[in-house]
Amino acid sequence: MRKIATLLAIVLFSSIGFAQKGAKIEFKVQNNTIDYGKISKGSDNGIRAFEFTNTGDAPLIIVSVQSTSNLTILSAPKDSILPGKTAKIEIKYNMSAPGPIRKTITVESNAINYEEGRIPLKIKGEIIAN
Repeated sequence: MRKIATLLAIVLFSSIGFAQKGAKIEFKVQNNTIDYGKISKGSDNGIRAFEFTNTGDAPLIIVSVQSTSNLTILSAPKDSILPGKTAKIEIKYNMSAPGPIRKTITVESNAINYEEGRIPLKIKGEIIAN
């Protein structure tokens, strides 16, 4: 009986240690995707923002934000985002070339609700020639 009680105590304390405590990031856009829609070439500056909230119980740290070609990161938080606070990552897509928009931005953070803290953000749409 004593061995069973000891085993139960170990399992209980181990499960407490694995509880989901830490920073969590939740983006406001559905599926972490901004849809530009269909845009006439030259009619839009291409600037958009991914707004997010730290829904965890620890400060959220954005380590890096990486983009692919034709996409510029205008701003990203440099300071930690406290639990319950909101911030944004501003991007700019080069709107000069007609065609489909399909790009991914990778955010590296200490968020525990994404594997290894890596969050893929996507943009999509289409630029139409005038």
